[in-house]
Order: sequence, then C-alpha cells, then structure tokens
Amino acid sequence: MSANNNQASSFNHKKYRAFAPIQKNDRRWPNLVIDHAPDWCSVDLRDGNQALIEPMSPSQKLEMFKLLVDVGFKEIEVGFPAASAPDFDFVRQLIEEDHIPDDVTIQVLTQAREPLIARSFEALKGAKKAIVHLYNSTSTVQREQVFKKSRDEIKGIAIQGAEWVKEMAAQQPETQWLFQYSPESFTGTEMDYALEVCDAVINVWQPTPDRKVIINLPATVEVSTPNVYADQIEWINDNISHRDSVRISLHTHNDRGCGVAAAELGVLAGADRIEGTLLGNGERTGNMDIVTMAMNIYSQGIDPELILSDMDRIISTVERCTQLAVHPRHAYAGELVFAAFSGSHQDAINKCMSIDAEKRKDDPDAHWEVAYLPIDPRDLGRNYQQVIRINSQSGKGGVAYVLEQDYGIQMPRWMQVDFSPHIQAFAEQSEAEVGPKAIHEIFSNTYLNPNHAVNIESYQLNREGSVDTLEAKLQTQGQQVGLSGKGKGVLDAFVKGLSATIGHDIVLLDYNEHALPSTAGSENEQAVAMAYVQISIQGQRYCAASHCDDIVTASMQAVLNALSRSDVQVVNSAAISA
Repeated sequence: MSANNNQASSFNHKKYRAFAPIQKNDRRWPNLVIDHAPDWCSVDLRDGNQALIEPMSPSQKLEMFKLLVDVGFKEIEVGFPAASAPDFDFVRQLIEEDHIPDDVTIQVLTQAREPLIARSFEALKGAKKAIVHLYNSTSTVQREQVFKKSRDEIKGIAIQGAEWVKEMAAQQPETQWLFQYSPESFTGTEMDYALEVCDAVINVWQPTPDRKVIINLPATVEVSTPNVYADQIEWINDNISHRDSVRISLHTHNDRGCGVAAAELGVLAGADRIEGTLLGNGERTGNMDIVTMAMNIYSQGIDPELILSDMDRIISTVERCTQLAVHPRHAYAGELVFAAFSGSHQDAINKCMSIDAEKRKDDPDAHWEVAYLPIDPRDLGRNYQQVIRINSQSGKGGVAYVLEQDYGIQMPRWMQVDFSPHIQAFAEQSEAEVGPKAIHEIFSNTYLNPNHAVNIESYQLNREGSVDTLEAKLQTQGQQVGLSGKGKGVLDAFVKGLSATIGHDIVLLDYNEHALPSTAGSENEQAVAMAYVQISIQGQRYCAASHCDDIVTASMQAVLNALSRSDVQVVNSAAISA
C-alpha cells in the first residue's frame, strides 16, 4: 500500500458522530439583534494564564491587570488561588497593595472541594468586593469515564460546594460577596440535567433581584455549530428558576473557530454576561476574543463599554505578557488588516476616505462608508497606509526588492508600509523613475540618519538572573545625557530608561534584525548587524533603523533614530516640544 493510502486510511470520519441538537421549535433569537453591550469579564489572568507555556511572572500579571482596568473591565478573574502559591500571592498583592479600583470586582475560581474553597476565601480576605466562581464538571463523558459517578452524585458535589461557599462567605461579612456557578462542559451535558444542577445550586444560594447570582454556561469544548449553542442558552434562559435573580454568563472556546459567533448568538438567546480574553489566548485554540466581539458591536454603532482606542498598547502588553504574537491578519488588531495590496482596493479606499473627510468637516458623526474598511482605522490609533507590492517589475512598488538585492537591506513588512509614502512623494515630485541609488539615499536619510539624531556614546550592561540593568550615555546637540533602566532584555531596559528620561512612555511595537552581507573586496570582514524598530509615543508610530558591528548598539541606536523622528527631544534629561 502506498504512503498516500496509509494517510487516507488514518483519516477516518466514521469514528465521529454529529452533535445532536435539542428539539426547539419556538426559538426567538434568530429574529433579534444585539443592541447593547453585555457585561464583560476578563479571564486573561486565569484561563489565559494557565494556557501559557511560560505562565506570567508577578510583574507581568500586575501589568496585565492594570491594562484590563484601563480598558474598562469591571469584573476580572484574577486566578485560581487554591491551585498554586503564585496565584494566591497575586490575589493577596492586589488586595494588600490596593490595586483594585472601587468599581472593579475581582473573581477567583475554585473547584467544589472544601479545602480549595477555604483557601480561596483566605486569599480574598480584606477584599471590598469579590466573586467566588465555583465549578464542577457535569458532562456525560466526565461523569461516566472520569469520575464514574451518577447524576445524583455529581449534583451532590455541586450542592455541597455551594453550601460551603455560602457558609464561608458568612464568616467574612466585611466583603461584598457575589457567587458564580459553572457546570463545566455544559455543552456536553444533557440540558435537563444541566438545568437540574444549576437550579439546585441556585436554591442553596437563594438570590434576589438585588443580589443576583451568576450562572455561567461554558462551551468548555466547542462541539457544535453556534446556532445549536444559542438554542441551548435560550432553553436554559426560558426554564431556569429565579431568572430575575440570575445573570446568565457565557464562556466559549474556539475549538471549531466559532467562539465569537457562539458568544454573539448566545447574547441574542438571552445571556447577560460574557467571559473571554483579550485577543483570544486560552487553552487549545483559545478563549472567546473579547476584542473581536467588542469591536463587532462597535462596528454596528453600539458602545461596547470597553476602551480599545489604544490598540498598540493592548497588543504590546498582551504579546509581552503572554509571549504569543498577534497574527498580522487578526481581526481589527492585526498589523495588516487595514492595508490593501490590490491597486483597485487602494484606489477605492483613497477615494472613499477623501469623501469621508469632507463629510466629517460638517458632521463629525457622519456614518462611515468606506470601501473595504468596516471601521475607521483611526478609532484604534491606526492609519490607512498603502502597502508596497514587492515585484521586480513594478517600478515604485519594487522598493523592498531593490533595497534587498542591491544593498542587503531586508525591510520588515511594517517598515515597507511606513516607507512607501516617502518614495511615492519623491516620485511625484521628480516626475521620473526612482533608481536604486535614490531609493537607498531616501532610506538612509529617513531611518539611518534622521535630523536632530541622538546617538549612543557608551553603555554598561549587567545581568542578574533574568533582569538586565543598563547604564548609557547619549550625545545630543552637543550635550551628554545619561539614562538607566531595568528590564527583561537589553532593549526592554533601554526603552524603559529612555521613557523615564524623556518623560513619555515609549512602546516598542516591532523589532527585526539581520546581518548585512559583506561588501565584495572590503578589508573589514567584521559582521555588520542591521536593526529595525517601530515605536509608539503618545499614540503616534515611528520607524527607524541602524547598523553597527555590535547588535546591542545597533538596536538602541535604532530606537533613538525613531525617537528623533518624533516631536520629542532629549535635552538635559527632560522632554521638550520641538
């Protein structure tokens, strides 16, 4: 048998069966539209963190928590304090160091086991408000194959857990307690049984309209099309007890790639609250992406009640804390989602944006109508820019090809986007073909030797564990300026020290490096490194580059060259407007 036949035989669809939908002839959700934002709960610090190859450090957790607060989350699941010492210590740090704003409620997760519940309440001691999130698995496969327990026995675990939560909360009356229950693997649980367990927990907690409980219905594993999940949610919504005293919450995963769709249809079906993560990090294929769902709502003219206008900061923080890169085509957030490669697309966008600019002069709230762009990139701190089409036959569009072939310069895509308008302006002004020498000269003047450049004079670097301490001296306008910084890596330490020196936060958005090929016949055989950076200062992006036989110097000088392209100057260790 051939290798191809062996592969075909191992790909056997017959070992799977279709998910059986519930019989529902009175569904109402298909005729509804989302007209307001749900309550949002971030689980970046718990569900997102547990999915990382290298979990967040305490400093990264705190940085992420502050970002979530600034974005506008009012409920944040901060950990599983009974599961690990780092999670317990982080919850204590948030409370003892008073990091939790009065309008933010932290949430912790616990299994329905007495020691774990007790440890969770110990972690929350002194909190002003807190949600205790209790869960146990109810699915058929978990009951029969993992726990080997009956339906009554599994329900008994949930009831006993709810009683322990209620008793321990009563022992700490100084905290305003909220209770949440999840029948884990809800989508794999028989609907009548899921309802029976949830009602039993509700009966223990005895909620009121003024003191509601949260019933979270997770698609722990996404097993069906989103419409089936919506049917499940609507059926629970119609049949659950004390509905006026219950907030129905959803926690969808992305195993079928439909996490956002399932959450949106679930809101149509009656859900009040959504759990998810920024940009979708989570177990397996990830959690529901709150950025995407919130921006979907925003694109329909509805306030998402989250502040996503500084997308560069969100992406930078998430990437730094999770060590996961955001895909360039990620909805709304990706580097390339507002770029057009097609000439006809570029032409249509430019014409529409020109018309939009005229409309907006008279009416700032004029409806957005631009071909190929569902939202205004400027709402996320972005700008529409044409992208260079790399082709040796395409004239101005072959800029990147020419620089690499003739000079060994391998511009990353984001620098190609930034560089294109410079070549376009030169071509229009000269009304002639732009040759390789001119392209290289424009590149050098723009990125390697910008006006008012600040230069590295010297630096000292010390490393203790994973922390780098940097002391550097800069030369600018005949003056010497010192800076110092600490960070995880040389560039992180340098950027932090430079931010403190100029008095403005610098966000390092992108970094690339490569070795330049040696020049034929050159006497200097020392390898030369080329570094490229893209930074953000006060919401504006600046690109630059530098080369040196020391990659550390090249990287830091590239950051300084990018800074020199901004309106911020380094003078006497202070920032002044140019």
